[in-house]
Amino acid sequence: MGHDEFDEIDGYQKIDRYNLKLVSDIAAKYKTILSDIGENPSREGLLKTPERVAKAMQYLTHGYDLDPAEILRSAMFKEDYKQMVIVKDIEVYSMCEHHLLPFFGKAHVAYIPNGAVVGLSKIPRVVDAFARRLQVQERLTTEIRDCIQNTLNPIGVAVVIECSHLCMQMRGIQKQNSVTTTSAFTGEFLKDTTRGEFISLIGSKLH
Repeated sequence: MGHDEFDEIDGYQKIDRYNLKLVSDIAAKYKTILSDIGENPSREGLLKTPERVAKAMQYLTHGYDLDPAEILRSAMFKEDYKQMVIVKDIEVYSMCEHHLLPFFGKAHVAYIPNGAVVGLSKIPRVVDAFARRLQVQERLTTEIRDCIQNTLNPIGVAVVIECSHLCMQMRGIQKQNSVTTTSAFTGEFLKDTTRGEFISLIGSKLH
């Protein structure tokens, strides 16, 4: 059973949903972690940190509770349109499963309809549903591709993701300006000409 927390910010009501028992369980573990790294979880600045982190982790991984295919099915429409549909510059925020550090950037998604189109807002929602889980960028890319292909059955799907990884920038090799690019294609996008058109369009500044 969830609990809703309301925050009023500049007249905008933000609603956070979280599981109270899960918050308590995760917070207890983070309190131990704070002690283990040499901090004092009882000092003023850290008193509410375990609970805040517990709620943050629930939000950052809420994709496990979402069905990306159902998101697409909820807004599918019959349409005789067979040209490329592109949604580019979709913001991506995810968590690396190896170090539990964020990676973030942009996703560019395209498909060529085969009798059905989907509401444009659903593509970013699918990206977010997969991103809000513990991930690696390579798997995130193919999961988005496969979900769209298997649900819409289009003539082809293209997904390109460009992200910066804090596990590289804050630790390890510490290369601050490195960006990782991954791609996945099906159908018509396996052809050089179609894929080339997609790459050209996501690189152009039409807006």
